[in-house]
Amino acid sequence: MTITSRAARTAPPSQHAPRPSTAKATRSGSRIDPTYYWMILPVLALFAFFISLPALVGVFFSLTNYAGYGDWKFIGLMNYVNIFKDPAVLQSYVFTFVFALTTTVVVNVVSLAIALGLNAKIKWRTGIRTVFFIPMVLSALIVSFVFNYLFSNTLPVLAERYGMTPLATSILANENLAWIAIVVVTVWQAAPGATIIYLAGLQSVPSEVYEAADLDGAGTWRQFTSLTLPLILGYLVINVILGFKGFLGTYEIIVGLTGGGPGMATQSVAMRIFSGFTGGDYAYQMANAVIYFLITLLISVIQLRIIQRRGVSL
Repeated sequence: MTITSRAARTAPPSQHAPRPSTAKATRSGSRIDPTYYWMILPVLALFAFFISLPALVGVFFSLTNYAGYGDWKFIGLMNYVNIFKDPAVLQSYVFTFVFALTTTVVVNVVSLAIALGLNAKIKWRTGIRTVFFIPMVLSALIVSFVFNYLFSNTLPVLAERYGMTPLATSILANENLAWIAIVVVTVWQAAPGATIIYLAGLQSVPSEVYEAADLDGAGTWRQFTSLTLPLILGYLVINVILGFKGFLGTYEIIVGLTGGGPGMATQSVAMRIFSGFTGGDYAYQMANAVIYFLITLLISVIQLRIIQRRGVSL
């Protein structure tokens, strides 16, 4: 009896019994500090008032014949039906997507080449990087006006002097070549941002990988295709997705270079929507904006799925 009672007194407590301090810590840990709500509620209110509410109002007016002023009446989906029958709107969609695809490819090729050069062991590497990143901080509208002068005046004079007849006139006035000028200026300004991302990817690759490849006799091109490109593929995906999404909304450079011309050859969807807001086509172009938003949202969802499959985090 004595041994049994003593053992009972010295037996350790059951491991399954919750400790009071642990249970209290768990309950307190599941609670969220009310301060976070006071921090996020003003942001949600501002977002709802300045973005969500105007968007809903715009969707409503897309179902009317509102011109931006005066009276209006409800016409249902008539604006949306007319959008798909309007050749000018369809042309702007074709131009925008062709421009976005072309510019995305060119920007990534140029940026990756620049990043490979800047990542090499060259003299004055820091100074050269600074020069390459200057276009990134300049205003797109100012850059486009400068290039407008170069394409309209300087380039034709030089072309005429050296006998290059096709370039003796401004390419901005040529319906078949004006879009190339827009691509060139966009690449000039967008390449530095993509280059920074590629440089971050290249610097994350261990140098031991290239040392082992050198020992195996792999050449420069083989190292790039078999080592560099696969190891920075996540950065490539990020650049492609961010670039394509940004180029779909191109506006300032087109305004400064061609104004959507000659004719309507270089008019993007964003430019057509904005011009309609001030031209008495508010409801019609608001329907166009809703369609464009849904298309962009669908593209964003597809891109998000690609990112998730690749295991890349933005």
